[in-house]
Amino acid sequence: MSEALRLIITGGTFDKAYDSLKGELTLSRTHLPAILESVRCTVPVVLEICRLLDSLQMGDEDRYAVRDACIASIEDRIVITHGTDTMVETARVIADAGMNKTIVLTGAMVPYAVTGSDALFNLGSAVSAAQFLPAGVYICMHGRIYNALFVKKNRERGVFEEVARE
Repeated sequence: MSEALRLIITGGTFDKAYDSLKGELTLSRTHLPAILESVRCTVPVVLEICRLLDSLQMGDEDRYAVRDACIASIEDRIVITHGTDTMVETARVIADAGMNKTIVLTGAMVPYAVTGSDALFNLGSAVSAAQFLPAGVYICMHGRIYNALFVKKNRERGVFEEVARE
């Protein structure tokens, strides 16, 4: 077992930046190396760019690639940055693989590069959570941790919510 934590990057709002030529938010690179340096993270982190996509552009093949990156990881503790729109779907694909690893997905409603972003708070929460949670798949957003099998995104309110366990 590795002491390091693997951080798998898939894109999403977290990594979007404003493209002044196009007048829109785009994905072209990740902010994660700069973020980890600026917050002085002392946890050993291995970065892996798996995808740089808006989660609405993700298909099954992309979700399986994220799952396969988790399976291939020598680290047992993994944080995944992911777009919030389909984070739950990817988390469930990962959970179905039945790995004995702690996997925490997180994202942002406002891009890191935009003032007022929730990205730093969510990332810090997810990195901390991944170090202490038991094996399983979780979503960590806005100070809360959810079991990936019992959560949904409430698009009207812009928050994640626990769903009833049947």
